[in-house]
Amino acid sequence: MNMVVSKPPLTIRLCGPRGFCAGVDRAIQIVVLALKAYGAPVYVRHEIVHNRYVVEGLEAKGAIFVEELNEIPAEHRQQPVVFSAHGVPKSVPEDAQARNLFYLDATCPLVSKVHKQAMRHQRLGRHVILIGHAGHPEVIGTMGQLPEGTVSLIETVEDAALYQPLDAENLGFVTQTTLSVDDTAGVIAKLQERFPAMQAPAADSICYATTNRQDAVKQAAPGCDLFIVVGAPNSSNSKRLVEVALRAGAQRSVLVQRAAEIDWSEIGDVRTVGLSAGASAPEVIVDEIIQAFKERFDTTLDLAVTVEETEHFLVNRELRNIELTTEDMAFVNGSASDALPAKAALNG
Repeated sequence: MNMVVSKPPLTIRLCGPRGFCAGVDRAIQIVVLALKAYGAPVYVRHEIVHNRYVVEGLEAKGAIFVEELNEIPAEHRQQPVVFSAHGVPKSVPEDAQARNLFYLDATCPLVSKVHKQAMRHQRLGRHVILIGHAGHPEVIGTMGQLPEGTVSLIETVEDAALYQPLDAENLGFVTQTTLSVDDTAGVIAKLQERFPAMQAPAADSICYATTNRQDAVKQAAPGCDLFIVVGAPNSSNSKRLVEVALRAGAQRSVLVQRAAEIDWSEIGDVRTVGLSAGASAPEVIVDEIIQAFKERFDTTLDLAVTVEETEHFLVNRELRNIELTTEDMAFVNGSASDALPAKAALNG
């Protein structure tokens, strides 16, 4: 007689919002549409967004990723080159023009807003303090909007405590968009305590999507035996979600790129698992992880929704007359027939 082995019960708290934000969605669409409009290859300077799965999916469609413009061969100079969502220093479009390259800028509009805020501080005679992570492409891009020596990078509360400006009366700050609200609060408070005349940006720099994803994780994390964040190890906003989950009460929190990275021997006796995805992580991988749990557990989905996002950023003018179909984006969003479309969680 065949014994039916019952699976242990598990609740997955699926966060909404999660995954792609409007800026990431737009950047990927720009590459997909450029391939449709101009044919392969389309060059992309730096990873379009910090996610290997997305990069490999675009490579399969004909995109070629380079770190610098001099890697584009002479015979492909007529093909478009796309600048990543993180933004680039001013020197990059200048270099593209000098090389007679046709470029499409996929910088997130919210990152562009930070660039404008930093330039405004400088125009008003202030030394710019950028709160962010050294070496992150967004930080490199923001610092590259201004002349050398006019920006100081502050990473931690300790940095803020030690910082010695030339003129404490003329400072203005901006922040990297993908940082944790909680992390920047401490740095800003320390700077304001030391330099009361320091000017804030005209609008909050941390982007709506970063805040929304963190808020959803904060709500879902208490009582979770394990919290899984889908994202890349070099994705700043994804790494912050792991930290937020732990601070909010999850017993453990891990960052994974694919279901294959989950160590099932280490999972242990879990009853409640939280699941979210960084702003550059595709929904198909969220689906893949849910399916992996369903194979091993009697799974119930609990949608932990804090807000519905309706933001949408238009692609470059040159691409707006090219049709973008669901099938064009299925490699990251999944097909319409998939069990759990991205919007399901947002509509709660």
